[in-house]
Amino acid sequence: MRTFPRPKVIVSKCLEFSACRYNGDKIHDATVAKLAEHVDFVPVCPEVEIGLGSPREVIRLIAVGETDQLVQPKTNENLTEQMNKFSLEFLSRLTDVDGFLLKNRSPTCGVGDAKVYARIEKSPVVRTASGLFAKQVETLFPLKPLEDEGRLRNFLLREHYFTHLFTIADFRLVKQKQSMKELVLFHSKNKYLFMAYDQSKVKRLGRIVANKEHVSVDSLLTNYEQALHDLFLTPVRSMSHINVCEHVYGYFSKHLTKPEKNHFFQVLDQYRNQKIPLSSVLGILHSWCHRFENQYLLKQTYFEPYPVELVAISDSGKGRALT
Repeated sequence: MRTFPRPKVIVSKCLEFSACRYNGDKIHDATVAKLAEHVDFVPVCPEVEIGLGSPREVIRLIAVGETDQLVQPKTNENLTEQMNKFSLEFLSRLTDVDGFLLKNRSPTCGVGDAKVYARIEKSPVVRTASGLFAKQVETLFPLKPLEDEGRLRNFLLREHYFTHLFTIADFRLVKQKQSMKELVLFHSKNKYLFMAYDQSKVKRLGRIVANKEHVSVDSLLTNYEQALHDLFLTPVRSMSHINVCEHVYGYFSKHLTKPEKNHFFQVLDQYRNQKIPLSSVLGILHSWCHRFENQYLLKQTYFEPYPVELVAISDSGKGRALT
């Protein structure tokens, strides 16, 4: 099993940490609770931080032209400036942060799904947007993994978030060492994981590592990090996984019996038709890595991109495959 770094993640405090919701509740979330065993969470409630109590009067986003204002309808108080000031100061102080996990639909922490109303009271929703705190996150940390707990109920999105998060945390250690050797090792062990995401972008990463322009290690790492985050813009599609699995299968095809080959492609076809999870296919390939003692493949993060304890065995599989 792999040894993983502990990512540093900013999380909404109401998720498992404190009863600081507007109604005085704390939200119990299984994903956050399990993830807490493997990451270093930094909980924050922007609304409490600007002086609002818990419980507290409802606040909401109001459309003012193309901008969103944060207002408390009962008091008619505009909290926009206070929230923006706190968000900027808090986020600007962060160091070595790897990702964000925020509360969905919140006027401060919602990631693209907070309701924006036409007026302060008794008015329709005119659009959805990110909350004010989340907007600052998107501005200051555009490359970091950012999700809300609602979307992480989807297996595909959760797997993508975990993969992105732990890969970025691993790369942070490479950056700290400022070593060309460490960068080469990082790129090598992630080859098939990156290939599953986008083969053309893997080639771009490879060209950066080759460093034909002979740029400094610092510049090289900066360029690689930008390209790495670009690689993770969208989740892996099922056909990409199939292509990678067939590629790995090619290492062993000459050494397998006909029944073994037939069984592998039957299982691969079941995955293609969304009848079984990817782990069923990877289990076969990984066993062959051990059987034939392929040390190169055994080092590939593709077989374990994040801690195995985070895999939800009971997941229904809905949303698992994108074609």
